[in-house]
Parts: sequence; structure tokens; C-alpha cells
Amino acid sequence: MATVHLRIGDLVWGKLGRYPPWPGKIVSPPKDLKKPRGKKCFFVKFFGTEDHAWIKVEQLKPYHPHKEEMIKINKGKRFQQAVDAVEEYLKKAKGKDQTHSDDKSKSEKGRKTAKPMKIIEEDDEDAFKGGSSDKPASSMEPITKRLKIVEEDTGSTSIQAADSTAINGSITPTDKRIGFLGLGLMGSGVVSNLLKMGHVVTVWNRTAEKQCDLFIQEGARLGRTPAEVVSMCDITFSCVSDPKAARDLVLGPSGVLQGIRPGKCYVEMSTVDPETIIELAQVITSRGGRFLEAPVSGSQQLSNDGMLVIVAAGDRSVYEDCSSCFQAMGKTSFFIAGEAGNATRMMLILNMVQGSFMATIAEGLTLAQATRQSQQTFLDILCQGQMASTFVDQKCQNILQGNFKPDYYLKHIQKDLRLAISMGDSVNHPTPMAAAANEVYKRAKALDQSDNDMSAVYRAYIH
Repeated sequence: MATVHLRIGDLVWGKLGRYPPWPGKIVSPPKDLKKPRGKKCFFVKFFGTEDHAWIKVEQLKPYHPHKEEMIKINKGKRFQQAVDAVEEYLKKAKGKDQTHSDDKSKSEKGRKTAKPMKIIEEDDEDAFKGGSSDKPASSMEPITKRLKIVEEDTGSTSIQAADSTAINGSITPTDKRIGFLGLGLMGSGVVSNLLKMGHVVTVWNRTAEKQCDLFIQEGARLGRTPAEVVSMCDITFSCVSDPKAARDLVLGPSGVLQGIRPGKCYVEMSTVDPETIIELAQVITSRGGRFLEAPVSGSQQLSNDGMLVIVAAGDRSVYEDCSSCFQAMGKTSFFIAGEAGNATRMMLILNMVQGSFMATIAEGLTLAQATRQSQQTFLDILCQGQMASTFVDQKCQNILQGNFKPDYYLKHIQKDLRLAISMGDSVNHPTPMAAAANEVYKRAKALDQSDNDMSAVYRAYIH
């Protein structure tokens, strides 16, 4: 295979981890961003997004020779928008080239001209975003400048990075040692993004052989027990399936509590119930530990992409200490004032709405089929109206293709509906819509759909 020589300014196809090849341009990295050790790599800025990252040279291909090949294997809407952004960029570069040629022609006639224009500008933000703006914000600024704090009357605070996806190479990782317990659908993506951003991470999973090897290869350390991870780390995150798993992880043999010492931070990212969170907060702080709850809104794909939404409550100082971690794993994080448990209450409400909405969409698709209407036309119309969203488009397309590979387990959204209904009961608030949706998910579980994606609720209507 012939050696391909690349340099700053070249257009390329870059592949990062499990993501498909994406069009980008090799650019100069920020001055304060260190180059990873090991194999040769280039700093690539991707079109159609605000993402940039160090990419190993073997994961790069020149743009033009491989353009047709990549277009054939990638058909997504975002991918096409990225390719369109490249073409727009090339048009603008060609226009600048023509301007430069005209200036040169004029100088040859003895007219005085200014310095020639750069044909390729490394920070042409409009082209990379695939759109235009009066004054694009540079995503190469130091993280302290890009951090935006928003205070609201509700007492919540959100921390947002102007460039907030996980493959943003300009995040400065905390020097604190990070632990992570639970490498399921959500946890795996989170850990992968923490490692990519340079965090020092120690991992543990109940089935260590099955899940941990990949992350050890990527630079993670392995803890033998939850207690060992907590004792080795300054901040330990956990992300498990339900209240029982969360309690067992903390209170069980060789559990988190045995490793807690004064000053140790524990961040519970699992979506459980407020009572479990309050109990865990009490036992952690009783040992001198610091506690934060930080459940996440998203899916496996959003976790992989570093586009989760984090909702936190508890110790505000822990939230601030987790800033670089939250920026690596999510696009936005919110801090809700008040007692521990408030973030979980908010997340249960969010997931209640999402679960109910998914059941309604499935009901609409099956009703369209029953009345001899085209399901694809139903989706096309839906995606042109006020309810259009990536969520609707992806879930419906998966249903029509019969693809129920889990992105968010059906059993987990049913668990969240059940917990939200119970929370409503505790304050004497009716939740009839959620209760109806819960029954549909329970039927889907009875049809052996628990470990499929939540969109498999569709099957409850056709059996």
C-alpha cells in the first residue's frame, strides 16, 4: 500500500473509534493542547459539526480519492450535510483563489497591491458548521472562555460548552483520578469519552472479563472491587440499571461505602428513585464523603457521541470538580438547587414524557397500518411538522426496518415509568398517561422485548 503524505490544510476522511468515517480538515491544534503519545496523528476538524480531535494517521484517508466510496457507504442526513459543507468550503476556497489570481494579474500591470489572501483558512467556522453567521464563536478558545454559566429563577444552573461533543479535543482534563463503576450501554460510552479527553480512569464492572478489556487497551486501569476503585480515586462515578443495583453497589460486600474516606467524591449517574438517592447521600456523607447525583438523559448513541444531558443535584463543589468530565460526556449539564433527590425527580419526569411519547408514536404507526395508510408517509408527514426531531425519525425508521437493537433498553424505560408513577402517587398527583403507557410496555416485556430497544414497544400493538 502506497504511503499517503498528509499535512495541515489537507481535506481528509477521519475515523474515530466506533464512529463512521467523516469529512474533515487537518488543522493546527490549540497551543495549550498536548499531542497524544504513541503513534503519529493529526488534529482534525470535522465538517457539519463543531467537533475536532487527534486522529491516528492510519485512520485518515485523503478526501477526494475516497469521496465516492464514502458517499456510497454512508447515507445519513447529517453525513450528507457534512459533505455539502465540504463542497461549500471548496467553493469559497476557489473564490478566494480567483481573487488572489486577479490581484496578482493587477500587480503585473504595475498596480500596487496588498498581501495575498490565504486560500485556506484554518478557522473558517461557517464552512465547518455548514451554515453562516455574522460572528461565529471559535471552538478553539481555552475551555475557561468557552464555559457558559446560566443561572435561572428556578435555582438551576447549567454548564454548557460552546463546542460540547465528546470528540472536542480542546477539553482540559481534570488532574483528579476518576473511577467508573458500571459499563453498560450508557457507561461504556461515557468511559470511552473520558479516556479520549485524557482523563485518568479506573474501571470496574460486575462482569469484568466481558466489558473491561477494551477500556484497559485504551488506557484505563482495572479495579478489582468497587471499594478498591473508590479508595484509588478522587471522584468515582457509577451508572447501573436500577435502585437495587445502585444500593448493592454502595452497601454490598466490598462496596463503595468501604472505600469512602473524608473528601472522597461519589457521583451516582443511575436513574433510580428519590428515596434511594437520599439514602445513598446519607451513608456516603456519614463517612465524610461528598455526594452528587447526576442522572443522564440520552441513549447509547448519544453516550458514544458525548451528547448526553446531565442533570445534577447535591454537593455543588463536586459538580464543579466534575466540570471537565461532564464536558467530555455531555453537551450540557444542569445543577438543580436544593436537596439530593431533585435531579432524580427531574429525570424521572423527563423519561416519563419520553416513554409515553414513544408508546404514542408506536400506536400511531400501527393504527396507520390497520387503516391501510402508508407508515412511511405517516413518518414523512410527522417529520415535516412541529413534532419533527431526530428521536422521532430514528425510532420510527428503526421500527419500519425491524431494527430493535438496544439504544435505550425497553425494560429501563418501563422501570422509569413505574418510578415516575410511584413518585406521582407519593404527592397525590395523577399520572394517567404514564400509567397507560406503562401497561403497554409491560405487555411488550411479556412478549420478551425487555432487552430490545424501547421502540420495540411497537410489538405490543401487533401481537
